[in-house]
Formats: sequence, structure tokens, C-alpha cells
Amino acid sequence: MQWVLIFMVIAGGMGLSVEAGLLGPLGEKVGDLWATFSVFGVGAVLTFLLMLFFSPRNSPSFFSQPSWKLLGGVLGPIYVIILTVVTPAIGVAMTMIGILAGQVFKSLIIDHYGLLGTPRRKINNKRIIALIFIIAALILVAQG
Repeated sequence: MQWVLIFMVIAGGMGLSVEAGLLGPLGEKVGDLWATFSVFGVGAVLTFLLMLFFSPRNSPSFFSQPSWKLLGGVLGPIYVIILTVVTPAIGVAMTMIGILAGQVFKSLIIDHYGLLGTPRRKINNKRIIALIFIIAALILVAQG
């Protein structure tokens, strides 16, 4: 089962690369904020339709959740704006490797301390080496 989940995450990452490749040119044509809005507008409609047909009717209220849990709604547009602005300047590969480096670095900290309600997973040498390889990839692609 874990391999299925890993494959799903890899496929999601591939989707993000395609999204970055689409957003850059769209942002150059219609403006960065309109391109970002298109992602969230289409996404909101799609999510609403999925909720209508697949969401449990007795789930806890969205508005009863602590406000800090809603920060993803603020971080998402910032992330997409960064993709839209940066990708045309540095390319999809550099953008994605930079995003990955930031994600892994922050993820290691979140896991290590068990932040945001996640289980604690200590930073070890293998995780540090993985981060070093990602940073090395960033440096190598920047020089290529």
C-alpha cells in the first residue's frame, strides 16, 4: 500500500511541473494574478463538484476548525504566484528543484519536531544526505 501512495505523490509532483510549465506562459499573457486566479477558480469549481458527489454529509464543520489549520488557503496562492512569476525566468526544472529543496528542508523540521499535529520523525543522517543531494541538484542545474 505504501508504494501506491508513493506513486501517487510522484504523479502529483509531475502534475506540479506541468502546472508550472502552463502557468508561466499564461501569466505572461494575462498577468500573473489572473493566471493564479484561474488555477484557484477552476480548482474551486472542480472541488465543489467532487464535494457534492463524494464528500460525507455528516463531516465536521469547516468553520469549527482552528484558524491556524486554514493557513494552507493563504499559502497556496503565494506558492502559485511564485510558480507563475519565477518559472519563465529560470525554467521549470530550476523552479521545481528549488521548490523541492524548500519543501524537504521545511518538511524535515516539521517532522523532527512533530509540528502542525504530525507525528515526530527524527532527522537522521540519511535524511540530511537526501537534502544535500537535492541542493547539489539545484547547484548542478543552475550551472547547466
